[in-house]
Amino acid sequence: MPIVRAPLDPKLSLWHFLAYELRYERERHGLSLTQMGQIINAARSTVSNIEAGRRKIGDDQAKSIDGAWGTGRLFELLLWYAQTSHGPDWGRTFARYEATAGMLRVYHGQAIPGPLQTDEYIRALLQESDVKDADAALAERIARKKAIFERPDPPLIWALMDESVLALPVGGPQVMKAQLRHLRELADQPNIILRIIPTSSGAHLGQDGPFQVISLDAREVAYSGAQNGGRLIEDTAEVKQLAVRFERIGAKAASQDGSRALIDQYLERYA
Repeated sequence: MPIVRAPLDPKLSLWHFLAYELRYERERHGLSLTQMGQIINAARSTVSNIEAGRRKIGDDQAKSIDGAWGTGRLFELLLWYAQTSHGPDWGRTFARYEATAGMLRVYHGQAIPGPLQTDEYIRALLQESDVKDADAALAERIARKKAIFERPDPPLIWALMDESVLALPVGGPQVMKAQLRHLRELADQPNIILRIIPTSSGAHLGQDGPFQVISLDAREVAYSGAQNGGRLIEDTAEVKQLAVRFERIGAKAASQDGSRALIDQYLERYA
């Protein structure tokens, strides 16, 4: 007998509600997964993954569903609200996106970007935060790093950071020395582009806060950092704006060789 999978809980998030509603309407119309795939131009397995919350429909697919079922702009608008919402399970979704990305573009002006941090640097940051369970948070962040770097096909990582990040002795001189050595080693890796924005470059668009653009197989998503938590962004237009912002910030950064030289200069201070 075929396995009958229970639908997602529509109260958990707008994404779950959208997946729940898609399955409900498909079954109400008497359509198989294959027939639904013909409507949205996708394989049967893709439809199954969408209904299970493992994949998300795109703008064109939502419009195709509305056209086929005569639902006006219902699914197009549900998708828009899901893309602009901040669901309770966004953190797990963000980590999954990082672990499967083809490219990560990350900017940070106050700390070493997360994927490039040493364990002790992470620990030092957590000690100065209001996280209730620092050990659990440390384990989670280390696991995220491993998911990115220990893949058979690690992503291209393009990291931008302000020069002031190198000067801030997070955790003290020894922790910072080890962190900069690690950063210097990463800068020589073929899949990592690391560029420092010199203080002399002046103000730039990154001063609104850290963010990350994540390139997946068929689309891009983003993450924007903020006090008391960040925000996962799946709206196509907003993601494109952040991608352009990343390029404009990068225009003020030193070259890769110049960035390596800056790291070396700060390493000498911690010697």
